[in-house]
Amino acid sequence: MATTRIIPMHVNKGKTLAQCLTDRTDYAKNPDKTEDGELISAFECDAKTADAEFLYSKRQYKLLTGREQKSDVIAYQIRQSFKPDEVTPEEANRIGFEFAKRFTKGNHAFIVCTHTDKHHIHNHVIWNSTTLDSTRKFRNFWGSTEAVRKLSDLICMEHRLSVIENPKPHGKSYNKWLGGSAKPCNRDLLRAAIDSALEKKPKDFEAFLKLVEASGYTVKCGKHLTFMRDGQDNIRLRSLKEGYSEEELRAVILGTRVHTPRKKKSYPVRTPRPNLITQIEAKIGTGKGAAYDQKLKVVKLKSMAETLLFVQKHGFADYAALAEYADAASARTKELTTKIKTAESRMAEIAVLKTHIINYSKTREVYTGYRKAGYSKKYYTEHESDIIIHKAAKKAFDELGVKKLPTVKSLQAEYSKLLAQKKNDYAELSSAREEAKRLQIYKANAELLLRSDEPEKEKARERQQEK
Repeated sequence: MATTRIIPMHVNKGKTLAQCLTDRTDYAKNPDKTEDGELISAFECDAKTADAEFLYSKRQYKLLTGREQKSDVIAYQIRQSFKPDEVTPEEANRIGFEFAKRFTKGNHAFIVCTHTDKHHIHNHVIWNSTTLDSTRKFRNFWGSTEAVRKLSDLICMEHRLSVIENPKPHGKSYNKWLGGSAKPCNRDLLRAAIDSALEKKPKDFEAFLKLVEASGYTVKCGKHLTFMRDGQDNIRLRSLKEGYSEEELRAVILGTRVHTPRKKKSYPVRTPRPNLITQIEAKIGTGKGAAYDQKLKVVKLKSMAETLLFVQKHGFADYAALAEYADAASARTKELTTKIKTAESRMAEIAVLKTHIINYSKTREVYTGYRKAGYSKKYYTEHESDIIIHKAAKKAFDELGVKKLPTVKSLQAEYSKLLAQKKNDYAELSSAREEAKRLQIYKANAELLLRSDEPEKEKARERQQEK
């Protein structure tokens, strides 16, 4: 189950476009929230330099189209929160990546940062408002909130997670959604402190206030009685509503009124809605009887016959030979999987490297001018985006350990070769998996047959000994 919210991100007053992009992405990528960056994934950009790459695309957009908006949306963000204990951080990140890829149709670069610092795991999905070809911008269309929710629900169902039934048009707070497990709000905590103080029967109102202060609050007596606590907003006593006004509390202390602690609202916890997959799985294996048992025997006999034909065809001398053949097929699938992952990793590295080489080449002249100007602040302000992009490219080269820059043409050739090899490996992997699965069945059948012969052999030996 996931709740979603789409948030357009504008340029803040008094800050540059570059500063705003850096601030927003840095918050999402916070290593304390993302398991030291392990829960960050990116599409068509390097997560470490996403802000610089987003900035560069906006500069290209202006050059290509000649258009510039005063109140530009620099990026879009979607917060995707999951119900506690229903999804792992790694799965949440994969769901966020799949959601972003499908929602943007692969036309925008994005990063997905999964935060685990709260009780509920949640994603921060940030995508560039400018398309990959820098000719268009994402438009937050009418009904986008509903579209985001429907797509998120669809992906959650595909991953066998629950979804919110009959969502309200304006949504509900996360605490209400969590139900009984919701964390108490600051006012509930203050009410609890007041209830505890009243249980100790203070002799007067001043003694009552001291008891509340002992629980960690600071009391400010002015026009309105206010309670303050570190890390919380100030709370006026009158905001606690019925049963907690100063007059009512004084009456309770004097004994002329009985205090009834306010019960915390409880919201019904929704049970996961059974989806079609769950219903089908619940039906599998039901209704067993004589007919089912007979059909199962036929299936087993067919499977055993196929195993016998396979063994005869290949002439295996014993069970160990068949097991070795089956295990070799399984090892081949692992080998192909590793090979494909290695190729994908290198292809991703090439894509990042190619982008940085192009950016480095285009901004080298500006950065040279910046050095000749003695790193002038005025020059930096005039060419801020180019300088940031150039520095980001140099930093990426250092992190990748690149000493001599390859040509874009050579990288493209290597990428094409890896892509072709990856397609061939995928085709082979598909057939290899089927073959490995079939062989494991044959291996299990042969083992079952050999085990079933043991009791008969044991009985034959016993009869021979009796004679």
